[in-house]
Amino acid sequence: MNKKFNAAPLPFQGQKRRFTKQFKEALSAFPEDAVYVDLFGGSGLLAHIVKQKYPKAKVIWNDYDNFAKRLKAIPQTNALLTKLRPILKDLPRKERIPETTRKKVLEAIKLHETEYDYVDYITLSASLLFSAKYAVSYEQFAKETFYNRIKISDYECTGYLEDVERLSCDYKKLFEKYKSDRTVFLVDPPYLSTDTSTYGSNNYWRLRDYLDVLNVLDESRYFYFTSNKSQIVELCQWIETRTSFGNPFQGSTITTTETSLNRSASYTDIMMFK
Repeated sequence: MNKKFNAAPLPFQGQKRRFTKQFKEALSAFPEDAVYVDLFGGSGLLAHIVKQKYPKAKVIWNDYDNFAKRLKAIPQTNALLTKLRPILKDLPRKERIPETTRKKVLEAIKLHETEYDYVDYITLSASLLFSAKYAVSYEQFAKETFYNRIKISDYECTGYLEDVERLSCDYKKLFEKYKSDRTVFLVDPPYLSTDTSTYGSNNYWRLRDYLDVLNVLDESRYFYFTSNKSQIVELCQWIETRTSFGNPFQGSTITTTETSLNRSASYTDIMMFK
């Protein structure tokens, strides 16, 4: 039997690892033979969890961010980490890397990129940049301060997303193709005002983009993820009381989890399902 992942095999901004337990429990109220469509596939964690719980279900992962490319490159990523560990082995963990060592690290990365024509800078960021900070190119990476957060063990993804159907298209087209009473939509868009560069886009997720997503919830079965930072739930409640439009979250079940940014800041992640 394939390994069950409770987090994505590679670092991914916004993956739902903190909702793994609640999501699994909530799935019990949905059919094992339904069609599950992960409209904003991201790291594929939600699709993986569904397929592990309901092997007979048709599960579709919309890999708009081409996370599959990063998964395929894991052997090369592990090879680069193997080259970097000896350079950093005598330095204290989580401390700033001295400039002389930083130059050696950059040289090793550049040589690796020349050899393989690819570096997964998002994954590399988790080993060398300050917590929750990401770069997507060598140019961006070379401007950052480095910290010794090098991953001790290799990355591994054997069996992850096996038997899950991968597509890569606009979520609206995917919704139109699969909307039916047999479909459960997994809706986890980038949070409002999020910098989407790590999602393969140079744009910010604007309010209009965010509100457009709500159209897929109308008369659908769904899981929807947001946070209290977006205040989208309060906005829909206001619209319902002040206009003739209905609230797309009416009748849904809500569960939350707290996410810490640092010692003094946190926010509430929200999962709603219906």
